[in-house]
Amino acid sequence: MLYIAEEKKKLGNDQYKAQNYQNALKLYTDAISLCPDSAAYYGNRAACYMMLLNFNRALTDARHAIRIDPGFEKAYVRVAKCCLALGDIIGTEQAVKMVNELNSQSTAVAGEQTAVQKLRQLEATIQTNYDTKAYRNVVFYLDSALKLAPACLKYRLLKAECLAFLGRCDEALDIAVGVMKLDTTSADAIYVRGLCLYYTDNLEKGILHFERALTLDPDHYKSKQMRSKCKQLKEMKENGNMLFKSGRYREAHVIYTDALKIDEHNKDINSKLLYNRALVNTRIGNLREAVADCNRVLELNSQYLKALLLRARCYNDLEKFEESVADYETALQLEKTPEIKRLLREAKFALKKSKRKDYYKILGIGRNATDDEIKKAYRKKALVHHPDRHANSSAEERKEEELKFKEVGEAYAILSDARKKTRYDSGQDIEEQEQADFDPNQMFRSFFQFNGGGRNNSFNFEF
Repeated sequence: MLYIAEEKKKLGNDQYKAQNYQNALKLYTDAISLCPDSAAYYGNRAACYMMLLNFNRALTDARHAIRIDPGFEKAYVRVAKCCLALGDIIGTEQAVKMVNELNSQSTAVAGEQTAVQKLRQLEATIQTNYDTKAYRNVVFYLDSALKLAPACLKYRLLKAECLAFLGRCDEALDIAVGVMKLDTTSADAIYVRGLCLYYTDNLEKGILHFERALTLDPDHYKSKQMRSKCKQLKEMKENGNMLFKSGRYREAHVIYTDALKIDEHNKDINSKLLYNRALVNTRIGNLREAVADCNRVLELNSQYLKALLLRARCYNDLEKFEESVADYETALQLEKTPEIKRLLREAKFALKKSKRKDYYKILGIGRNATDDEIKKAYRKKALVHHPDRHANSSAEERKEEELKFKEVGEAYAILSDARKKTRYDSGQDIEEQEQADFDPNQMFRSFFQFNGGGRNNSFNFEF
């Protein structure tokens, strides 16, 4: 039996040297089954497992070899290397200590001794940054730690968790799935999957994953926290939507505002909550607040089309026509639909209209003013700005009042003429020639003569 076992070991060594590690593994296993009390056979198979990056099994074999032969230096070296790869700082330090005790001249674990010191420092730095929620820094330092301990599942899953916090859920999910292939009962991996679902607004599935993690580990604190947060957000989001649909806008505003305080890192859900609050703000007349909410949505997600369209509409209602046009143009780049094209045309038309003189504003009347209201407004404004009233003013003031007097006359000339008023209201340009030939003084004399404001074609200004 021993002879056959030795032959198997030698053949295994040949395969190992040829880098045929799977073949070597089988031959070492055959040797162990023939001679289970050989520390060397377990040591060889441990080395083979290490080459296959199966550090857990390698560690088991190396420790078994030590139980058979407590003075087996190479086995301690392999324990040190495996523990380091797995991120077991204490295990690495203990193995390094044993190697040095067995052979004070050994340099076999000098690299591990240096690496484990660095790893301990990295862990402290990682914890400090994690506690302060500096997740980008955590990922950076974890990458350094994983170079020293590439098989450490704890580091991988902590990195995945931080990636999820940073919104990089696809990367986080890849890591979690990779870990679950190695360990299907990993509560931490299932927690990370739940976290990814939560941060992509799959609250129902997220809750199920957190509950599954708690089934595997009833004391899994992070899953308890996230399950509670998930349920709270789901409930508040649904309540806010119900209040909005029933027209209870101010109550909905309060709910959405409170929901936004739950998790600042959940960009997907927060962008939807902000959009919903923006809608609520439009319903209660808070247009500027609605714009502010849309701004925050677009900071979180520049492709959020609904928020872009809502902001464009708010800008239009606030008479910020250039901003409205800009938003509709951006929206059209995201989605070329007939509806957005129509909205863009209307916004451009509103912008064009806004650059004309606002005759209603000049007369101080609303757009639905009656003919009588237009006449009264003209009479009042014309008397205020008539040049005779400002004869003793400075040259600059007289010039300004003359301009206002002319504009008041222009406004009345357009708005008192049904045809011109219709064209003006529809956004059509009034011919420049008509305005160029306009005489405000003649308009003034005609108005007051026709409306009983003068006598014998003369007018005496009364103050």
